[in-house]
Amino acid sequence: MNTQTTSSSKRSAARTALETAGIYAVAATLLVAGVLASPDFLTAENLLSILSGVALLGMVACGMAFITYSGNMADLSLPTTMAFSGIIAVASLSLGIVPALLLGVLAGLAIGAMNGLVVGKLNANPILWTLAVAFFMEGFMRFTWSNNQLYPEIEPGTPGAAFIGIFRLRTGPVPLIVLVMLALFAVAHLVMTRTRFGRESRLVGSSRAAARSSGIRVSRVVFFNFLAAAFAASVAGIFLTSMNKLGVFYLGQGYDFKAVTAVVIGGVMLSGGRGHIPGVFGGVLVIGLLTNIMTFLGITAFRQNIVTGLVFIAVVGFQQYQLRARGKDYA
Repeated sequence: MNTQTTSSSKRSAARTALETAGIYAVAATLLVAGVLASPDFLTAENLLSILSGVALLGMVACGMAFITYSGNMADLSLPTTMAFSGIIAVASLSLGIVPALLLGVLAGLAIGAMNGLVVGKLNANPILWTLAVAFFMEGFMRFTWSNNQLYPEIEPGTPGAAFIGIFRLRTGPVPLIVLVMLALFAVAHLVMTRTRFGRESRLVGSSRAAARSSGIRVSRVVFFNFLAAAFAASVAGIFLTSMNKLGVFYLGQGYDFKAVTAVVIGGVMLSGGRGHIPGVFGGVLVIGLLTNIMTFLGITAFRQNIVTGLVFIAVVGFQQYQLRARGKDYA
């Protein structure tokens, strides 16, 4: 039995390594394509710009991976979680920069906790529920703040000035936002691979019935997966609000689809239970490289969205083919 388990673990590790190598092989191919597209592509400044450009997406995708990995496909309320966290942070700046940041994150966690309770305890459909929450939160923010934008006071020495400076902070040549993204991915990888919670998330994503029969509290695992996603989105939302120098309900729109695209491209199955955080990071890099190359080629933003959508459709189609080949189907 131990021999079979060891053999299975080795096969799983080999498959994971192969899948990870695959997404980074795509990234390497895009690097070559970028060099051919422009002599300015492979410069330290441009590569750092690519990382900065995908840092917010990387944070959201890192959290979204927990949702998809646990078999809940996607959290469509993450864009409004980003916006709400940013608005609460700006509205709380009179208390000081630290309390404002903490309240902003707690506001996002409250949404994640609500989603986790409803989906985990009541078995609500995660797509329909989080979509409903997204609509509700957008309406709530528009009503509460009368459709107005919240601007922080940016006089030197004020908490507002410190807040808008968060996005622009650097450690040497590296922006703080890039370091935070990398830190989130590192922690997420450790949680997924070295903790009981990560192992339980894999089993819940693979089969909830099997997880329950193994004594796993499925509702608890689902709850903390939604909480992890909300935390990452809250941090990204605060950076996004700092970048735009205002808090408003529409900040964050589109990050749900982009995050799911990065997660799926990175090898996480929409059916759950299979995938890895390094692959998600690779998916984020691929999107960043692809966007950067298309910008060098003069391709407009809406056409870039078409290309990203086609890539997503192709990858999801391939995943569906793999599932059916193994006699499975997440639909």
